[in-house]
Amino acid sequence: MEDDASPAEFGDNPFANLPMFGDLAKALAGQGPLNWDAARQFAALAANSREVNDSAGRAITEGNVDPAVRIALGDLARIVELHVRDLTGVDTIFPEVAPATRGMWAQRALEAYRPLFTELATSLGRRPAASDTGDDDVDPLMAMMSNLSQMMAPAMMGMAVGSMVGRLAARTFGQYDLPIPRSDRALMLVPANIDKFALDWSLPVDEMRLWVLAQEMIGHTLFGFERLSEQLSALVRRHVGGFRPDAAAVAEHLGSLDAAEGDPMAAMQQLLSDPALLLGAVQSPEQLALAPQLDAAIAAVVGSVDYLVDGVSARVVGGDALRIAEAVRRRRFESSPDDVFVQRLLGLQLTQEQVQRGKTFTAGVVDRVGEQGLVSFFAGEQPLPTPAELEAPGLWIARLEL
Repeated sequence: MEDDASPAEFGDNPFANLPMFGDLAKALAGQGPLNWDAARQFAALAANSREVNDSAGRAITEGNVDPAVRIALGDLARIVELHVRDLTGVDTIFPEVAPATRGMWAQRALEAYRPLFTELATSLGRRPAASDTGDDDVDPLMAMMSNLSQMMAPAMMGMAVGSMVGRLAARTFGQYDLPIPRSDRALMLVPANIDKFALDWSLPVDEMRLWVLAQEMIGHTLFGFERLSEQLSALVRRHVGGFRPDAAAVAEHLGSLDAAEGDPMAAMQQLLSDPALLLGAVQSPEQLALAPQLDAAIAAVVGSVDYLVDGVSARVVGGDALRIAEAVRRRRFESSPDDVFVQRLLGLQLTQEQVQRGKTFTAGVVDRVGEQGLVSFFAGEQPLPTPAELEAPGLWIARLEL
C-alpha cells in the first residue's frame, strides 16, 4: 500500500514527505549538537522567573546592580584578600569582583561551562550502531519518532541546559558554588541572592557578603593551580563524555505525548523539561568505573575549600561565621531538582556523606602539615587524591612529598 512508509523513506529527515516543514527541518539540521540560542533564551527566562521580595514583602524587579553595592563589595573584598593570602601562604592576584544580576550570571555561566555542555550534547547525540539495536524489523512510526528525537535533540538540550543554568542563577551566590574550575577573568557574585539569603536567615548582610567573598577567593586560589584545575577538569570531561544515548527511551517519551488531554503546549514543555528525557537510562560502564575517582576528587576539594573558608571567615566575620556556614551548608544538602540535575550531568556528588569524607580527609592533612601545607600540596603534580588516599590522607602526603 502507498500509505505504508518504510523506515528508509523516513531517512534522517522525518519531515521529508511534509514540504511545509522543510524550513524547520533545515533549521534543526544546522544547529550543531546543542542549540545555544535556545540555551541563552531559556537561561534568561528561568533566571528572572523567581519572584524576590524586600523586607516589606514588596516584589523586587531586578535591574542593574546598585553602584553602592558594587563599592561596598569592592571594599569588603580588599579585607578578605589579605586574610586569604595570609592563611593559604599564596600570594594570589585576585581578579576584579564583578557584582552581576541573575541574568548576567546565567549568560556568563553558559559560556564558562560551554565546553562541558557541548561534550555532553555530543555524547548524547551519538547514534547507536546498527548492531546495538538487535532488531532488523523496525516499526516505521518508531523509526520516524527516533529520527525526530535525533533532530530535536540539540534544541531540547539547549532548552534543558538553559533552563537549568537559569534556575541555578536564581539562587547561586557566586561562580564557585559548583566545585569545578572556571576561567573567568572576574569573580562574579549575585548580590540579590546573597542579600536575600541573609534576610531569610536573619544574618547581617555585610557579614554574609564577607563569607561569600571568602568562598570565592578560596575557590579562585585553589583552582588557580594549573595542575589541579587540569586534572579535575579532565575527570569531569570524562564523565560528561561518557553518557550514552538511549534513542528508544527518548522515542518512547515523545510517542507518549497525548495532545488530546489538557494543553498540548504545556504537555510538550513538561516533557522537554524532564531530566529523564534528556538523560534516561544512559549512564555508561565507563562512568561507573570513573565514579570513585571523581567522587574522591570532589570530596577532597569541597572539604578543603570549606575548611579554608571557615578559617578566613572566622577572622573577618567573627561570631556570625559559624552560623553563616551552617546555614549555607544546610542549603547544600537541601538540593533542588535543578541542583540534582546539574550534579548528575557533571558527576558531582555533594551528599552529606561525601562532604563528610572530604572534611575528615582535610582535617587529617591539616593535623600533619597545617593549612599552608594543605594548599601547597594542591599545587603539586597530580594533586587530587585517589579513593584510597582520601581514606588515608597520610598516603596522599607521602606521595606528594616524594
